[in-house]
Amino acid sequence: MSEALPAGAIADVAAYMRGVGEAAREAARELARADTNAKNSALLAMAAAIRRDEAELLAANAEDVAAARAKGEDAAFVDRLALRPPTIEAMALGLEQIAGLPDPVGEITDLKFRPSGIQVGRMRVPLGVVGIVYESRPNVTADAAGLCLKSGNAAILRGGSEAIRSNAAIAACVREGLREAGLPEDAVQVVATADRAAVGHLIADEKHVDVIVPRGGKGLIERISREAKVPVIKHLDGVCHVFVDAAADVDMAVRIADNAKTQRYSPCNTMETLLVHAAIAPRVLPKLCEIYVAKGVELRGDKRSRELVAAMKPATEDDWYTEYLAPILAVRVVDSLDEAIAHIAKYGSQHTDAIVTNDHAAAMRFLREVDSSSVMVNASTRFADGFEFGLGAEIGISTNKLHARGPVGLEGLTSQKWIVLGTGQVRR
Repeated sequence: MSEALPAGAIADVAAYMRGVGEAAREAARELARADTNAKNSALLAMAAAIRRDEAELLAANAEDVAAARAKGEDAAFVDRLALRPPTIEAMALGLEQIAGLPDPVGEITDLKFRPSGIQVGRMRVPLGVVGIVYESRPNVTADAAGLCLKSGNAAILRGGSEAIRSNAAIAACVREGLREAGLPEDAVQVVATADRAAVGHLIADEKHVDVIVPRGGKGLIERISREAKVPVIKHLDGVCHVFVDAAADVDMAVRIADNAKTQRYSPCNTMETLLVHAAIAPRVLPKLCEIYVAKGVELRGDKRSRELVAAMKPATEDDWYTEYLAPILAVRVVDSLDEAIAHIAKYGSQHTDAIVTNDHAAAMRFLREVDSSSVMVNASTRFADGFEFGLGAEIGISTNKLHARGPVGLEGLTSQKWIVLGTGQVRR
């Protein structure tokens, strides 16, 4: 990995990125034949280095946070950027959990004999080289490195300039782990220039890069989706809903809807719109909104919601489409499960949606008919996360319908190829 480069001429950045791509492709070939023990050893060494260097990581991150505040970045931005001791421990735990997961590479499934005598099946294989473009969240450096390594992929990581010190400190721990396990350091490269042209070269490098994963604001993801020549795994918005059905347990509904909104405001799986069935709204909304108001959440409701809770402001049409990433919540009273599902279909972003109900038939309809990457029954939307789903970590959330959907872990970073096992058969 190179030292940080100046944001120089485009020709220099082009040559640099070409070198990064070539090194990644070569490293990917080595990783494809690396055994599970070597990959796990590297992951455990990375985790140990991250725990050991906690003070250095926090100090580097404090400089990034101070610079972001000096620039006037908002609270949600700073929250995504900030590392804390629990965050660092979660990075280390994520790497250890990835090491403990079965290695998907080389797994053979669906092996069947055909009338000709051949056996036909499928083998799981790495994608090759994965490019990750991300903003703010420095923990992505460790998460992405670990997932790509275990799934046999080389990774090119392009973090935002706002986290450059944090990413460099985490990358040093990643390099140490690769070295200790005898794996190529170029298996995980952090792009060393802040020049925006580097992103353009990365997402157009069809020769060396197999897939791009953008993690950041809507503007970044829209730009990459528009300009990329390499396939993209992405989601644009996290307009997540909780629907409190008529058959919901009131205490459960209050607990889930509170957590889905207020546990953290900045993540993409935080609830942005609360839908409540009219039959239960008088028992749920006043109690729940008292909690929201005490926590400083601004409420924007439709007419029927405001009749039950005077503290609400009128909601506009735009509110139903908005991912606030802030202590603001849109609230609507609906007359049926059908109306709730229709609202989610019109205004949602196919990210994560939940129903609170004790009606099994309603729950099953919600699971079948809500077309989102994660659909939940009687649980907070905040669980839509690779770590919580047991993936070890996630490289991102995908609302794509092809290849990977929802939190993208090891399996989402692999593909399958057909294999044929014969004993000398020829086609007649």
